[in-house]
Amino acid sequence: MATYDELGATYARTRRPDPRIAAQIDAALGDVTDVINVGAGTGSYEPPRTVLAVEPSRVMIAQRPPGSAPAVQGVAEHLPLRDDATDAVMALLTVHHWTGLAAGIRELRRVARRRVVVLTWDQRIFRERFWLVRDYLPKAAAFDDTRATPAERLIELLGGARQEPVPVPHDCVDGFAAAYWRRPGAYLDPQVRAGISLLAQTGDDAIASGLARLADDLATGRWHARHAELLTRDTIDVGYRLLVADL
Repeated sequence: MATYDELGATYARTRRPDPRIAAQIDAALGDVTDVINVGAGTGSYEPPRTVLAVEPSRVMIAQRPPGSAPAVQGVAEHLPLRDDATDAVMALLTVHHWTGLAAGIRELRRVARRRVVVLTWDQRIFRERFWLVRDYLPKAAAFDDTRATPAERLIELLGGARQEPVPVPHDCVDGFAAAYWRRPGAYLDPQVRAGISLLAQTGDDAIASGLARLADDLATGRWHARHAELLTRDTIDVGYRLLVADL
């Protein structure tokens, strides 16, 4: 499977933090004074109080903007940090990439003094509600089935957590998988797909026929007729969840 050293070269172009999602993450962090971002990528959603980022890919680290928190190369399962190193640890849309989920969550709990915040998604809801994987790209959905972890399992590993739905705005500026739910033509853009691990790691061959059907449905107006109700919404809940664990 391709890694982010291979996939991440243009990541910063399409994966910019959305201010509405950023506000929800910031509120979940609460009044903590310092934060470590694990699986940090290019640094999206890092609040000013971030003191360190941990990221395995040098390609992703190289795209962090000037003025970002310092970054070290490392993996969640073996954080290069002492016990109780920080008030809070956040891990955003990253746990599905880890090779050892339980070990990674143990490390988050070991390093955080007060709080762990994890952004993930509920695969069952995602499959049922997100038209792209449900109607056009079932092979991509099947790929996610192999790596998605139920929120209930994550909550168990965290030792308990509250769960918040994260609605996706229709004009979301962070190009993750469901960001373009009301802008379907975006999924036909290879650069957009390169920033979505679900599509980039599934591979073009597996999704080519589905994308061809989507292009045809957009050209004929079938997509818009079928999803007229979606076009009236400002946000949608397709299963993204913020888990907040107080230690």
